[in-house]
Amino acid sequence: MTDKDVKPSTSAAEGEQAISTGDNPKQVAFPKRIKSFVVRAGRISDAHRALYAEHYAKWGLQHSDGLLDYAQVFGNDNPVVLEIGFGMGASLIDMCQANPNLNYIGIEVHTPGVAKVLREADERGVTNLRVYEHDAIEILADCIADGSLHCMQLFFPDPWHKKRHNKRRIVQPAFAQTIRGKLKEGGTFHMATDWEPYAEHMLEVMEVAEGYENVAGQGNYHPRPDFRPLTKFEKRGENLGHGVWDLIYKKMA
Repeated sequence: MTDKDVKPSTSAAEGEQAISTGDNPKQVAFPKRIKSFVVRAGRISDAHRALYAEHYAKWGLQHSDGLLDYAQVFGNDNPVVLEIGFGMGASLIDMCQANPNLNYIGIEVHTPGVAKVLREADERGVTNLRVYEHDAIEILADCIADGSLHCMQLFFPDPWHKKRHNKRRIVQPAFAQTIRGKLKEGGTFHMATDWEPYAEHMLEVMEVAEGYENVAGQGNYHPRPDFRPLTKFEKRGENLGHGVWDLIYKKMA
């Protein structure tokens, strides 16, 4: 298991939310699209509810604000890393602290996870992180400029392991090209999963995706890079003999 196994989604969504952040979650821009996530109920205490609103007002982003100006949002011109589905956010916070020369944007649907990552960012003095609580596909379409991302991260998304649900997996040919459009030339798309059939699916999709090069060599998985933190759930899984597969693809001209 990983920290993503304890969260209910792979991207922020337009489902019922415990707290409103300003966007109307029931206004669905893509009503016929097959979703790669399911929003399940989550609770936070009344005390944390007020703190969440305070933190979100400071570090949260709204889909309704449209296309981001990174320099305005972060106050600098550092490269931007986008992560879809950060779960409870422990690894994302670790990366923010380890790489102050990078700016991070996280997208997640699960309100307790968003609340926790904002709280930890505040407690640990992290300033290079901004967060959306919204559907990632809509954020990519409406808020992220083409050719603007240094890296796209997708760690431990829902594998939708039943065959009849495989169509819900977020890594599909069209998604790969959406990500390619958002990456700078030479930017990377980094995926990781602890479900081997999904790893095989990711490899199958990405090996034939136009405009990408497998950083580890054609047909190969990438050893876990040092910059991707090893979570306690991943450590536990490794101790039990469970595998984790990383894939990193670079955008070519």
